[in-house]
Amino acid sequence: MKVISKQKNSKMCIICGLDNPIGLKASFYNMEDGSVMTKFQYREVDQSYPQRVHGGMISSMLDELAGRALWVQDESQFGVTMTMETKFRKPIPYDVTLIGKGEITRTIGRFFIAKAYIMNQDGKIYAEYTGKFLKLPVDKISKDINYHEELCYDVKDDVTNINY
Repeated sequence: MKVISKQKNSKMCIICGLDNPIGLKASFYNMEDGSVMTKFQYREVDQSYPQRVHGGMISSMLDELAGRALWVQDESQFGVTMTMETKFRKPIPYDVTLIGKGEITRTIGRFFIAKAYIMNQDGKIYAEYTGKFLKLPVDKISKDINYHEELCYDVKDDVTNINY
């Protein structure tokens, strides 16, 4: 599937923060079908049991994908998680390339519902997520956030397609 544009990375987010020494440093892409996608790998430090990624790290990535789905439509709004449900279908290994996808399925006033998935490169779904979010401008989330300072990385790369 064709990449339309790349979203910004933050400084310290556990999922996308480029300055976070323990973060995944994932990049996210706006796709031609209106979804957001990423290609990434968990590492051994993200494990729960040996050879398996911790459920909290899985849920965090899914939550990030679902929240970033809003930025495909409107980069001025943030999605604040109200509820989330994660279904773990298969254990997720670390040190393998995975694909994440998030998409908005419904908008209700200031709220939106989003789904997200983590799958292997063949499209086999390992985990899926549904979340309800409240849309808020960044200054309503925290007075201490400087959006332009925290989401400051606009690193270009050569990713033009993400296929599964």
